[in-house]
Amino acid sequence: MAVLALDTSAAVAVALVDDDGRRLAVRMSAERRRHAESLAPLIAEVLAEAGLERTDLTAVVGGTGPAPFTGLRVGLVTARTLALSLGIDVLGVPSIEALAVQAVADLGLQPGDEVLAATDARRKEVYWARYRVVAHEGPHGVPVVETVDGPAVGRAADVAATRLGPPPEGSGGRLAVVGEGAALYPDDLPSDDDAPLVPDATVLARVALARRAAGADLPTEPLYLRRPDVQEPAGAKRALPAAGGAV
Repeated sequence: MAVLALDTSAAVAVALVDDDGRRLAVRMSAERRRHAESLAPLIAEVLAEAGLERTDLTAVVGGTGPAPFTGLRVGLVTARTLALSLGIDVLGVPSIEALAVQAVADLGLQPGDEVLAATDARRKEVYWARYRVVAHEGPHGVPVVETVDGPAVGRAADVAATRLGPPPEGSGGRLAVVGEGAALYPDDLPSDDDAPLVPDATVLARVALARRAAGADLPTEPLYLRRPDVQEPAGAKRALPAAGGAV
C-alpha cells in the first residue's frame, strides 16, 4: 500500500511512499503558473513508476502552505477530492514546516539548533517561520521540530531585522536560513550552503505518517496569510436620494 503526497506551495511536487515512509517514486515540475495542468500527469507518472493504481493508496497528504491562493488551492482540492473518492484519509502538513524538517537532515542540524525557513510570497515579500530542532531523528526517522515564531508574511529586510537573531544564549545552537525566499533576497537572508529551497513531497509524506502515528491532528486548512487578490464585491449600496428629492 502507498501514501501519495502533493505540494503546490511553490513548484509542483508529487511523491509516493509506502506506509513506512520509504520513497517509491517522485516527480517535480518547476511550473509556477499552471499547477492544475501539471499536477494530474505527475500523479499518473508516480503511480505508473511504482506499478500501483489509485485504489492502492491508503492516504493522501497535502501541503498546506503558506503560499499564494491559487496554486495552494489546486493541491489541496486535489488531495481532498482524491481521498474522498477513495474513502481514505487526507492529511495536511504545513509546507514550510516540511522544508524546515528537510533542512535538519540536509544540513546535519542538532537539537538546540534553529531553522528560519523563508519561501517566496511575491510582492517583494517572503512567507517565513522559525523552528527549533527537538530531535535530529524521531519516529519513522523524521526529524522533530517545534515552532518558535510564525508562520507570517513580510518583507525580507523586516524579517532579517526582527527575526534573524541567534538562538537563545546558552542553548549552544546555531541558526540555519533556508528556502527559496532566502535565495531571492540573499543580502537580507543569507542562506546556508546546500540549504533546501522548496518543500520535498517525500518529506511531507514522512512527516504526516509520523504525526498520524503519534495521534496528532493533521488539518488540511490552507495557510494563506493574505486575503485573495480577487474578492467578491460587497453588496450593492443603497443609493442616496438626489438633492431635493423625496426620501
